[in-house]
Amino acid sequence: MSGILEGKKILVTGILDRRSIAFSAARLAQEQGAEVVLTGFGRAKSLTDRTARKLSPEPPVLELDVNEPEDIEAVAKDIEGRWGELDGILHAIAFAPDDALGGNFLTTEWESVGVAVRTSAYSLKALGFGLSHLMKPGSSIVGLDFDAQVAWPAYDWMGVAKAAFESTARYLARDLGDKGIRVNLVSAGPVKTLAAKGISGFEEIEGEWGKQAPLGWKATDPEPVGRAIVSLLSDWWPATTGEIIHVDGGYHAMGTKIR
Repeated sequence: MSGILEGKKILVTGILDRRSIAFSAARLAQEQGAEVVLTGFGRAKSLTDRTARKLSPEPPVLELDVNEPEDIEAVAKDIEGRWGELDGILHAIAFAPDDALGGNFLTTEWESVGVAVRTSAYSLKALGFGLSHLMKPGSSIVGLDFDAQVAWPAYDWMGVAKAAFESTARYLARDLGDKGIRVNLVSAGPVKTLAAKGISGFEEIEGEWGKQAPLGWKATDPEPVGRAIVSLLSDWWPATTGEIIHVDGGYHAMGTKIR
């Protein structure tokens, strides 16, 4: 029996190690029949290169700084030469400087805010549009989100960037819809990734989540989020775009939020 991504070509960003949500998505995508290409950036690319060896078959890793138009053009040229087309993109990229996190909301200067918003929100448009000429009707762009409806402890300007990310996804869905390209987000509960370890106050969020999520929540298991991503990359959501799918144990639907 063929998988739900049989024959599809998928670009996966945001893998650092095996704890990355994007790693689970890439592994599951391969299991479901997809060919996968990963991207990495700067010094962290060595982590992506090493982690790629844990996938079978081992996918290539392309250099990609989403804030550099030349990198996006180079990735597009590589994929065009390699595959000729692209069926899906996982955008799992987010970054904010240290002074934009950890309770520094009122003192963060625009330079750091701008980096957070450009890298974490604008990059969805830059990457999606930059590769859209390779994507045929039925293709899918999926972004990895974290609930931006409330103010979280220590999340600060990354929370603002995620709100911008959600809005960017809706506008991108609008403007790529006539090409038949879907754009959706998966809003995950807190997962203990390498990136999350760098956010001061993450433990406060993660520690309470399982108590308030009606299905419970296991912050060490990224696979449920990976499964949702793979589902959205498949043909099983042909009329869904501009949507945010919550994979958080049901936490978002409850009346109590962490203050």
